[in-house]
Amino acid sequence: MKDLALQALDAAARRGVTYADVRAIEIRDREITTKNGKAGHVSGSESLGLGIRVLAFGCWGFAATDDLTPAGIAAAAALALDIARAGKAAHKRDVVLAPEGKYEAQWVSPCAIDPFSIPVDRQLAALLAIDEALRRNPGVTLAETSMHFERRRQVFASTLGSLIDQTRVQSGAGFSALSYKNGEIQRRSYPNSFGGQYQLKGYELIDELHLLENAPRIAEEAVALHAADQCPEGEFDLILDSSQLALQIHESIGHPIELDRVLGSEANYAGMSFLTLDRLGRLEYGSEIVNVVCDARPVHGPGLGTFAFDDEGVPAQSNDIVRGGLFVGYMTSRETAAAVGAGRSNGCMRADGWARLPLIRMTNVSLLPGDQELEEVFDARSGIYMETNRSWSIDDKRYNFQFGCEIGWEVRNGKRKRMLKNPSYSGISTDFWNSCVAIAGREHWTLWGVPNCGKGQPEQVMGTGHGASPARFRKIKTGGAYGG
Repeated sequence: MKDLALQALDAAARRGVTYADVRAIEIRDREITTKNGKAGHVSGSESLGLGIRVLAFGCWGFAATDDLTPAGIAAAAALALDIARAGKAAHKRDVVLAPEGKYEAQWVSPCAIDPFSIPVDRQLAALLAIDEALRRNPGVTLAETSMHFERRRQVFASTLGSLIDQTRVQSGAGFSALSYKNGEIQRRSYPNSFGGQYQLKGYELIDELHLLENAPRIAEEAVALHAADQCPEGEFDLILDSSQLALQIHESIGHPIELDRVLGSEANYAGMSFLTLDRLGRLEYGSEIVNVVCDARPVHGPGLGTFAFDDEGVPAQSNDIVRGGLFVGYMTSRETAAAVGAGRSNGCMRADGWARLPLIRMTNVSLLPGDQELEEVFDARSGIYMETNRSWSIDDKRYNFQFGCEIGWEVRNGKRKRMLKNPSYSGISTDFWNSCVAIAGREHWTLWGVPNCGKGQPEQVMGTGHGASPARFRKIKTGGAYGG
């Protein structure tokens, strides 16, 4: 693959471009699902190709190919240059890149057990055992389970002289139980909704999740929700589990800090952003205990946003986004960093494959742990605790939002009491984070994986990471999203 990347780089560079980079990518993928005791989806795929990005005539050009013959590579390089030339007719200003160094490196994400070394029938049998455990509860109408594995090797080469070889192994698994009764569907998922938990690990993650052991409890909760009281409407102290808080971070912090949205060059899927440039260093994004980082470094944890170098050859970094409640940073690329006067990109450019142009994408956007014990987080005289996302909605500036969860509990004097069904809450992003009064410590912090973040046109689906501990927010509007 290194030879292919260097061959493509040479094909682009000899055409007289200002700058060029190449990503040669090989991907292996496996997905297994079950539904009510039967295999649902069992598939595997492999892909190999490369993408060539050039800067010429002050404009970007990009082309990709899976024809890896010398002729195919030369044709892709020529097309990338033609696209840059065509852009000259409409561009307003020349692209300028923040400076970056030359790197030669090789990195492989930690993986104790290669998931592709485990036979498919063994993985399917493990899922069917979970499926069976869920359906032992007669109130469960539908049981669903899944596993998903990916190995991605990428070789990056640029005219700066960089040559970077990275391999990332990603695993994910989870299950859900649905219960239908009297015209109502209730659902419980584990360890999270929308596919479960995903991390940059091998098959060892499956054992760490204790899926089979949690199946009876999840089935019981799905059925019990039918008899639970409706989540009350009003203003209450709201306590969120770490998985729901991860999605809150994703939607109300992660997307609005993407600098291409702020500058207006990206608006697909998630809209633009309320975090205009004049708010940097001035906006009180949250209370003084709220600290958020954008951290792609392996030391941060095995997140889906973890790597050694981004897709522009910029080293992984940790950057403050919110410090002591103050908004202090965006996620940038080499181009957008230069546009706002930053000396360097903070390394957030990624593409979901060889056929797509890199975009600014979330790495691991995480809420740092607090100083409170879990008992202090729950220390509310009257509150509501919510777990596991069910639905979300947020406006195209990432400002007004509404979230629904799968299950809730009434909290009185620091203790969980009655179960609540159809819990939901709503608010304004900055008001919400400014209402944060307690965040649990490191021992309760989890780095969650979101494997299905969409951005761009054509759409790119990317994995991101979000670390969080359970936290409490004062006087949040709850209820109202689902009928009683």
